[in-house]
Amino acid sequence: QVQLVESGGGLVQAGGSLRLSCTVSGSIFRISAGGWYRQAPGKERELVANIISSGGTNYADSVKGRFTISRDNTKNRLYLQMNSLKPEDTAVYYCNLRIQRRLFGNDEGYWGQGTQVTVSS
Repeated sequence: QVQLVESGGGLVQAGGSLRLSCTVSGSIFRISAGGWYRQAPGKERELVANIISSGGTNYADSVKGRFTISRDNTKNRLYLQMNSLKPEDTAVYYCNLRIQRRLFGNDEGYWGQGTQVTVSS
């Protein structure tokens, strides 16, 4: 059974940094694509950044130049490096992965459990 385990959230002062990790537990063939989403209280979940199979990346305008998404296929892990954090970055962050479980299998989508990021002013 495949599960995603998130870590790295916490409380940080404005201007600080955090690195989120999303690790796949269970046997898989590869991570095809992935993204980080966030949801602040009273707001809808929004896409923060994503990385596609070729390695190309996209970012929400609000985080461009501050956040970096990356993946390590040898460790089956997705990262989000967050620098110059602002109070408005406060939210629960979720990872979403498209995973190919077997060599000739289709991609399947999985969500992490979420990790809280709180930025104090």
